[in-house]
Amino acid sequence: MDMTPATPAGRKPASSAPPRRPRLSRLCRRGAGASIWAAVPATAFIAVLFLLPLAILFVQGFQDGTLDAYRKALTDGLYVGVLADTLLVAAYVSLICLLIGYPVAYFLATAGGYWPTIGLIFLLLPFWTSVLVRTYGWMVILGRNGIVNRLLLDTGVIASPIIMINNLMGVLIGMVHVLLPYMVFPLYAVMRRVDPNLLAAAEGLGASRWETFRRVYFPLTLPGVLAGATLVYVLSVGFYITPALLGGGKVPMTALLIEKQVSQFLDWGFASALSVVLLAATLVVYLILRIVLRGNMQWN
Repeated sequence: MDMTPATPAGRKPASSAPPRRPRLSRLCRRGAGASIWAAVPATAFIAVLFLLPLAILFVQGFQDGTLDAYRKALTDGLYVGVLADTLLVAAYVSLICLLIGYPVAYFLATAGGYWPTIGLIFLLLPFWTSVLVRTYGWMVILGRNGIVNRLLLDTGVIASPIIMINNLMGVLIGMVHVLLPYMVFPLYAVMRRVDPNLLAAAEGLGASRWETFRRVYFPLTLPGVLAGATLVYVLSVGFYITPALLGGGKVPMTALLIEKQVSQFLDWGFASALSVVLLAATLVVYLILRIVLRGNMQWN
């Protein structure tokens, strides 16, 4: 015989077990705590090996507790002119790398068969050789009695050797050769993700190849342009070996001035001030470049 007490109609029998509390919030708190502790070693690594040296560099610029070093770096016509030339050379290198790297990346992203693999191998080969060795190689190739001048003289194209080193041309050639892969790889990675159906749809709607490239393909690859231009520009600003050897001291850049202040004048304070000013100028140009390209992406 069932002895269970009857319950009124429409009511559910009360459960004797205590209600279970949701565990989702506790799991989230545990996951967040674990993530924070996991990030502690990386944060300490960055703070000790990156932020601390920057702070020391910034403090060293205050010679005798004054702003004379920073004032000289920001107001002296010589150093301001060299800083402007440095930023201009970096802009030239970034533009040339973009003009050369964009077609190369497009070919690697759209070619079939073994061509992409072969192209990537040729792009990676220079990384196996020191920048110093590559720069000396360009000095042999572009010198007054180098391979290029001898070939042009023997074929009668020119009557006298062309000066291609100890000037801006040699510096640009050497820097573009070193930094071109840093432009190609971000572009290649972005181009590989572009959906070909979008291009086919644009052509199907009557757009020409140029219109398809200008209004569909190029806007989709702007993130690669931003990444590649940023990498090349930041690396170009601090270049030392290539401008020193291929420029022959006739293409002054801020990195050369910093080295001269340390090695010849032993003026660590002013060298630190020049370094901080160069870093600040690089960050400003980077932010401007990022805002311009981001705005162009949103407009498109």
